[in-house]
Amino acid sequence: MSLVTVTVTDGVATLTLNNPDERNTLTAPMVDEIIAAMDRIEGDPNIGALVVTGTAPAFCAGANLGNLAEATGESLGVIYEGFLRIARSPLPTIAAVNGAAVGAGMNLALGCDIRIAARRAKFDTRFLQIGIHPGGGHTWMLRRIAGPQAAFATVVFGEILDGAEAERVGLAWKCVDDDQLLIEAQKLAARAADIPRPLLESVKKTIQDMADVDNHPDAVKRELEPQLWSTRQPWFAERLKALQNKISSKK
Repeated sequence: MSLVTVTVTDGVATLTLNNPDERNTLTAPMVDEIIAAMDRIEGDPNIGALVVTGTAPAFCAGANLGNLAEATGESLGVIYEGFLRIARSPLPTIAAVNGAAVGAGMNLALGCDIRIAARRAKFDTRFLQIGIHPGGGHTWMLRRIAGPQAAFATVVFGEILDGAEAERVGLAWKCVDDDQLLIEAQKLAARAADIPRPLLESVKKTIQDMADVDNHPDAVKRELEPQLWSTRQPWFAERLKALQNKISSKK
């Protein structure tokens, strides 16, 4: 049985962690399959966006607890690569959180560009509850996404957030009914996948770079070169002409 499955529809790849008997925990063999799948996905020019989810009932229940008991810096780095490989992707990414996202599994969701949560989703940091310090950039990602109060509430005070609560605190972009999760995630991803991929990758990098820009003039400067580049691309001329024809047809 493959520990990771990939399907592609309308330019959207859906990567599914597929070890439900172990609640999709991250193990070295699963990480190897994630890395291989991401290489294939990014190597396909017809794919423009990625949805990450898990086979029910969990999204990803984190690292294998037995492995944690014998952890080294090297072994933790192997597990981290399961979510860091996705976090590094130049493609726009959506985590479709369908159940428990625990510890490193929550890192997997945090490493995506946005999160859509099912009502039954459970965002559970759990590190302190099992007596271990957070890792993999967990506190950094969580604080940047949802702010320091949410980071303290979940990490230090042990708050577990369902889909609606995750949406309320800004951890999830939206919360949807359980049976609508993949439909909504793939529909949203398809909008991005309709954009020329080089433009998508450029814009994603710009948004990421803006984390280090602290004033408007520098932001304008940062966007100028890629904006000028985009106006010289064939897709811009094609889309501009289509828009002009659409406007003319309404006169």
